[in-house]
Amino acid sequence: MKLVAGLAMGAVALAASGAAFAPVFAQSTPSAAPPAFAACRACHTTNKGGKNGLGPNLYGIIGKPAASVPGVNYSAALKGSKLKWDEKTLDAFLASPSKKVPGTRMPIGTPDPAKRAAIIAYLKAESAK
Repeated sequence: MKLVAGLAMGAVALAASGAAFAPVFAQSTPSAAPPAFAACRACHTTNKGGKNGLGPNLYGIIGKPAASVPGVNYSAALKGSKLKWDEKTLDAFLASPSKKVPGTRMPIGTPDPAKRAAIIAYLKAESAK
């Protein structure tokens, strides 16, 4: 019984003192992928130096030309698109990949603007690490 009471007191003390460190801890913890990115994970990774899947690793993708990650078998359509992945272009592509780049191999679109914004914010945060 004393052990349980001691653990409970320790937990309360830790929670109370942890409040002062919360901002520092929050800055150092990795950003969690938004739920909207779950479908993307089937083909993409986001960590620095991560492996390509069916699609490219997306680390640092914002600002890069489309179809520029080495080792990916891109469609001729994406290779010839001459797109640069800025936020506006990513938003349009994620909304409807085949509308933005007819002939692309990316099969999944994200019609919800809030979900696209969350995905783009996540890609920016991951790339800043």
